[in-house]
Amino acid sequence: MSRILITTDYLRPGDEVDRYLRAQGNTTVHAPLVGRRDPEHLAAALDGIDAALVANEPLTAEILSRARRLRVIVRTGVGHDSIDIAAAGKLGITVSNLPGVNANAVAEYTIGLLLAAARGLVHSAMGVQAGAWPRHDGRELRGATLGLLGYGAAARAVVPLAQAFGMRVLCTTGVPESLRTDPSVRFVDLPELLATADYLSVHTALTERTRGLLGASAFRRMKPTAVLVNTARGAIVDERALADAVRDGQIAAAALDVVSDEPLPTDSPLRNVDGIVVYSHLAGQTAEARADTGRKGAEELVAALAGRPRFLVNAHLLPHTHTGERTG
Repeated sequence: MSRILITTDYLRPGDEVDRYLRAQGNTTVHAPLVGRRDPEHLAAALDGIDAALVANEPLTAEILSRARRLRVIVRTGVGHDSIDIAAAGKLGITVSNLPGVNANAVAEYTIGLLLAAARGLVHSAMGVQAGAWPRHDGRELRGATLGLLGYGAAARAVVPLAQAFGMRVLCTTGVPESLRTDPSVRFVDLPELLATADYLSVHTALTERTRGLLGASAFRRMKPTAVLVNTARGAIVDERALADAVRDGQIAAAALDVVSDEPLPTDSPLRNVDGIVVYSHLAGQTAEARADTGRKGAEELVAALAGRPRFLVNAHLLPHTHTGERTG
């Protein structure tokens, strides 16, 4: 029997995931992440835990070192930048994610942000709410160029949706050429993507290479009519540089589902900038995606506890003799 900590906020005691894990002979402990959590509270929650099904909260080297029984982490999503996978590997803790699990949800949401930005929907609704009746010309997506930064599952799912609106799609990616299988997408380098895109949609992972990738120099290359959309990770964008770029008219607008520090701090430079709309990290949050994510996350956790993880992100960092038992 293993003790399993579940921090993903939409997974509840007695739900399908909980029943599945308990049917496998495990004990579940729910400590949902809502907003920010004190690191000491997280360390306490991990005490005596063998495996964790986690939301996007920081699992640092220090936190992991104190979780003496922990040997499996499964992230209920795709991004795993909140987990120190190198530290986990040294400790013999397997870390898995769920690649592509919410790609359709993110793709549909991306198109929603494009439409909202193109037609100024948030500005209109807020104006009506305030007692006004704003009337302004929007823009059509048809004939516009969509630039995709990254070519993972979500970006690939965006392509046919954007093309259905009559958009032309360009992409900058590090994916090998052998995997760039869609002839309708033109693959270009980053400077051309920045200079050409009417809408730039971010879908790349957060790494040391991509952290702050979209900063002042990138915004200077973009069209003054361009719109930035980010459903990936907030830290890919230099937020102060973005606020300056929109305020100064270097680019037209930004629709951000993710920010560097969530929830958005009261002193964020993104606040009170006309043209910047921040949403509350909802891209993957559909009933369908949540059900699929919970189910697949639980299955991956059980497989990892049995020494048969399918979606490891730190296999290269684990001890060569790793057998599923915690080291150190």
